[in-house]
Amino acid sequence: MKVCYFTKYSRKGASSRLRSFQYFPGLKSTGVEVSSSVLFDDAYIQKKYRGGFPVLQVIRAYFNRTWRLLSSRKFDVIVIEKELFPYLPPFSEWLLKVFGIPYVLDFDDAIFHNYDKSTNALVRLFFQKKIDKIMKWSSGVVVGNDYLKNRAIEAKAGFITLIPTVVDLKRYEESNHSHNPKERMVIGWIGSPSTFQYLRQIEAVLEKAVSQWNVAICIVGANESLSFQDHVSYVDWTENTEVSSIMNFDVGIMPLDDSPWSKGKCAYKLIQYMACKLPVIASPVGANKEVVAHGINGYLAATEAAWLECIGDYLQNPSKREEHGKKGFEKVQKEYNLDQATKRWLGVLKKVSKS
Repeated sequence: MKVCYFTKYSRKGASSRLRSFQYFPGLKSTGVEVSSSVLFDDAYIQKKYRGGFPVLQVIRAYFNRTWRLLSSRKFDVIVIEKELFPYLPPFSEWLLKVFGIPYVLDFDDAIFHNYDKSTNALVRLFFQKKIDKIMKWSSGVVVGNDYLKNRAIEAKAGFITLIPTVVDLKRYEESNHSHNPKERMVIGWIGSPSTFQYLRQIEAVLEKAVSQWNVAICIVGANESLSFQDHVSYVDWTENTEVSSIMNFDVGIMPLDDSPWSKGKCAYKLIQYMACKLPVIASPVGANKEVVAHGINGYLAATEAAWLECIGDYLQNPSKREEHGKKGFEKVQKEYNLDQATKRWLGVLKKVSKS
C-alpha cells in the first residue's frame, strides 16, 4: 500500500510532527510505503512566529503542492492534514473525489472556525462550509477529540475515526522524573508562540503564586515574556530537548479560554506532562476534560481562585503530586500511546485504500 501524507508543515510544526510524521516509522514497519508532501517549510514557520506573512513563500508552496497533486494517482491513499489549500476553494479535494482517489482528512484543530467564525464577511460568505464539504467528499475523517468528531458527523462524513494526539512513550520512558527536591516548586508550561496567549489568561494567578509561595515558573517555547520577572525562566523549544525540559517541571499547566477554537484543541500538553509523570492543572475546556480526571490525575480549574487553590494544594502535598503523576502516566499508557494509535491508523488506511 502506497500512502502520501500532504502535511501542512514540516516537522517543526507541532500538528504535522505529531499527527503525521511520528507515525511513519511504525507504518513503514508494517510494509506501508509512506511518503510526504509538505506545504509550508521551516522558514515559513519561523517567519510566521515572528509575526510576518511571507506572501512569496505561500505562492511558491501552493505551486509546489499543485505540482505534487498531479502524481496523486500513483498512491492508494492520500492523507491530508486539515485541507490542501488554506483560504482557497476546495477544488482540489473535489477533483480527488471525481477521479476516485481516496483521501483521508486529519484534524487536531477546529480550523472550520477560521471560516465560519471569521471576522471577514467575505471569508464567511465563500468558505464557511468549505471544511464540511471536503469532509463529506472524503473517504474518511480522522479527528483528535469529540468536538471535532461532532463537526464531522454534522458534515455527514461517511467514515469517522477518533484518534487522539499521542506520545511515543519510548522517548519519555528513557527519562525518569525523580521529583528531586527543589527550593521552589516549578510550575511549567510548554507550547509555541501562537499558544502563549492562553498563558496570559492566568498571568495574575502565576504572579500571586510566585509572590506568596515557594513557586517558580518555567516557560518552554514562547517568544515573549510575562509581565513579571521574579522566579520566571524561559527555555527555547527543540524537538530533541522538549522531554528533558518538561522533566524539570513539578506541575504542568494548560490554561485555555472557553471558546469554540479552544474546544477543538486536543490537550497534547497535558498528555506530554502525564507521560513525564507530572500532575497537571488545566482549564475545563474541550479535550482537557477528557484527559484530566479531577482529583485523580490532576485538577481542573475554571477561576483564578480555583487555580490558586490547586497550586497551593500541590505545593503543600508533594505525595499528592506523585500520586496524580502516576495516575496520569497510567492513563497515557492505556489511551494515548503511539503504538496503539499506529494500529488504528493502519486500520483506517486499509479500509479506504484502493489497493
